[in-house]
Amino acid sequence: MTPLSEIRGAQIGCGDVTEKKSGPAFDRVPHSRRIAVLGRDPAKVQAYAARHGIPFATTEVTALLHHPGINAVYIATPPGSHLHYTRLAAAAGKAVYVEKPMARTLAECEEMIALCRQAGVPLFVAYYRRALPKFLRVKSLLESGAIGRPLHAIIRYHCPPRAADLDRAAPPWRVQSDLAGPGGYFIDMASHQLDLLDWLFGPVRHAAGAAHNTRGLYSAADTFSGHFTLADGVSGAGSWCFVADASATCDETEILGEMGTIRFSTFDDAPVQLSGRGKMEQFAHPFPDHVHQPLIETMVGVLRGAGQCPSTGESALRTNRVVAELLGEIVL
Repeated sequence: MTPLSEIRGAQIGCGDVTEKKSGPAFDRVPHSRRIAVLGRDPAKVQAYAARHGIPFATTEVTALLHHPGINAVYIATPPGSHLHYTRLAAAAGKAVYVEKPMARTLAECEEMIALCRQAGVPLFVAYYRRALPKFLRVKSLLESGAIGRPLHAIIRYHCPPRAADLDRAAPPWRVQSDLAGPGGYFIDMASHQLDLLDWLFGPVRHAAGAAHNTRGLYSAADTFSGHFTLADGVSGAGSWCFVADASATCDETEILGEMGTIRFSTFDDAPVQLSGRGKMEQFAHPFPDHVHQPLIETMVGVLRGAGQCPSTGESALRTNRVVAELLGEIVL
C-alpha cells in the first residue's frame, strides 16, 4: 500500500468501546482523524457523530466505504461480523484495523488475512496492550534479566457474573455463540492475556485445555483451565472462571524465574510488581485516557511509511489458535 500523508478513517460500529477507549484516539494521533461512522440506528449514529465531531454518519456500509477521502476502516463490531466487514473494506482498498478477538474461528482469521493480502492492504488487530507502557515495562524486565531465566507463567482470572448475564431473554453478545463464538467471555478476555504471552515470549508452542458450562446462566462456557508451553521451554498454566463468587475475584499473571518473580494485572493499571533477591519493587504506569492510542500511533506510523505495529493479522491469528486449543472440549 502506498504510504499515506493522512489517515482518514471510517468507523464501523459505535458501541461503548468506541466512546473513550478507542474512537477518540484516532482523532488525537497526529495525521489521523475520523471522517465517517456507520451505525445500525439512524438516530443513534447521528447523535454519536455529533458528539464526536465526525462529519458523516450513515447506516449504509456502501455509502461509508465509498465516502470521498476514506483510506482506512476501523471495525468495532462483535467478532461475528469481522470477516464480513473486512471483506468489504479490503475490496474497497482500505487499510483495516479490527477489534479483538480477530474473529470467531481460525478459518475466519485466515480468510481475513488472505483477503487483505490479495487486496494489498494492511490488517491490524486491536491488541492494544502490546503498546501500553505498563506491559512494555514487563517486557523490559524480562529482557534485562531481572528475574533471570523465566521458568513458568501462570494466569488467573476469576470474577462474578455480571448483572446482564442473568438476563436470559437478552444476554450480552459476548455469551452468544453466534456473535462471539462458543467460548463466551474467555474469547473476549483471555485473548488479551494470551496475546501478551505471545508478545513477551514468542509464539506459544503447544496448548491444551477444557471449557465447561458450570452454572448454566447462558449458552456459552463459563469456566476454563489449560496449560501451554512457551518459547525456550517456559511452561504455563491458566485458570479462568466468569461465574465465581465475588470473594474469588482475581486478575493476575505471574512469571516465575530463576532469580525472581514478576506479577501484573491485565485489565487495570495496578503497578507491576518485581520480587526477588530479598526485595520487592513496584512500577506504576497509569493507563492513558484512550487506551488504544499508543497502538494506533504505531499503526498510523506504518500507514505513513515508518515504523512497525506490534499487532497484526498474523500475530492475532496465533492468539486465536491458542484460544482454540485451550478451549479444547467444550462441555455445555
